[in-house]
Amino acid sequence: MKFANLVLLATALTAAVPAAAAVSTAVGRQLSIARNASGAAAITAINNARAAARTPEERTKVSQMAAYVYTKAGQYGRAAQELEGLGAPPAQLAGLYYNAGNLDKAVSYAKRAGGENMQILIAQAATKRGRYGEAVTAYNNLIKANGPKAVYLENLSGAQYKSGDKKGYLVTTTRLIRQDPTPARWKALLSNLRQTPMTPDAKLALYRLMNQTGTLERNEDYLEFAKLALVAGQAGTAKEVLAKAGSVGTDAMSVRLAQAANQRSAQAAAQAPRLAASPATAYEAGNAYLGINNFGAAAAAYDKAIAGGGNNADPARLFKGIAQLRGGQIGPSKASFAQVPEASPLKDIAQMWGLYASTKG
Repeated sequence: MKFANLVLLATALTAAVPAAAAVSTAVGRQLSIARNASGAAAITAINNARAAARTPEERTKVSQMAAYVYTKAGQYGRAAQELEGLGAPPAQLAGLYYNAGNLDKAVSYAKRAGGENMQILIAQAATKRGRYGEAVTAYNNLIKANGPKAVYLENLSGAQYKSGDKKGYLVTTTRLIRQDPTPARWKALLSNLRQTPMTPDAKLALYRLMNQTGTLERNEDYLEFAKLALVAGQAGTAKEVLAKAGSVGTDAMSVRLAQAANQRSAQAAAQAPRLAASPATAYEAGNAYLGINNFGAAAAAYDKAIAGGGNNADPARLFKGIAQLRGGQIGPSKASFAQVPEASPLKDIAQMWGLYASTKG
């Protein structure tokens, strides 16, 4: 974000060509040229005016016009130096130094100026310098002073994510989603999560949520979603994803993936009842039923897997919640997502699914 627009306007107003009585003809002529010219010609005129200036008033007018010329030319540091010598307002200097990349001076003047815009500058400067902890503090201060505006929450969540504050990031993104559960908002959230290392079950649940929120767009995501679903035994889901994606790929691997999805999807309905009979294979049955959208049978199979304990208990809790939500059981789905333990690598995505469920009722 640039902070120069208002600075440029304010400087232009104060740097109008002075009356003849205020400066000599030689200085006035060069200032007029500087105001109407651009680039090197304007800067040359400023240098000529400075050389001709004899009185403090003339030197002040030259510095004002120089600040205007340098700002217009994008030379914000030189503009700031001109105005700094004239005792310009701290907010004006903060904006110029920020745009010049002199963030230390920008922050120093912003702190002196105060106000919401200067708080924004301080927060953005911290982000630019990679000081994400400072940015988190700055955006939290903005929210305390001015309310939870979406733009502040967005930037806060970004700073939290980059600082490694996963818990804070999830809290902030939850506030954002509750304010505005649109696909665009979900896309920003889930795109960040997609970059986080995850177990295959967590990544599969993430892609399911992306699909549910209308944020699954990239060909490579469709293909990875289908692969994960196929490996997990949710072959029907893989078949649906590939059909929905259309022509995601005509290479040999994509063709084989589609063939496998079609074949295994047909087998799932026949095999699922047998698998559901034993707690040892009930998780596989739940996946098979979920893949063919038999949500009630999937939830029942996952229940049996949870009761049996073992490594599949937490994935069963997560996918049971997904099956319940897909089957219209919003309240029970929230309870299932909440039952995924804090220490589980599936907890983060379970919380996202719980958040999604909360937007449905």
